[in-house]
Amino acid sequence: METFTYAPQGVCSNQFILTVDNENNRVKNIEIKGGCPGNLIGISHLLKGMDIDEVIEKFSGVPCGMKSTSCPDQIAQALRSYKAQH
Repeated sequence: METFTYAPQGVCSNQFILTVDNENNRVKNIEIKGGCPGNLIGISHLLKGMDIDEVIEKFSGVPCGMKSTSCPDQIAQALRSYKAQH
């Protein structure tokens, strides 16, 4: 297990703290600071145990209103960044 911290850009959230199971390429936990609490707590519960590549595929490019990014898109960016470093 490894913990990875990411500062999202262009969204209301200001920090993601991800716990990743390196051996199985799975998200074990994500703590999201800032943003829309109910939605992000729900998203964090859904992500537990998901394959990292599946999260990246499903969340990449999701906009928020008129913004070109969103918290889900930034989660995908965070996981891409994690994978690039490992």
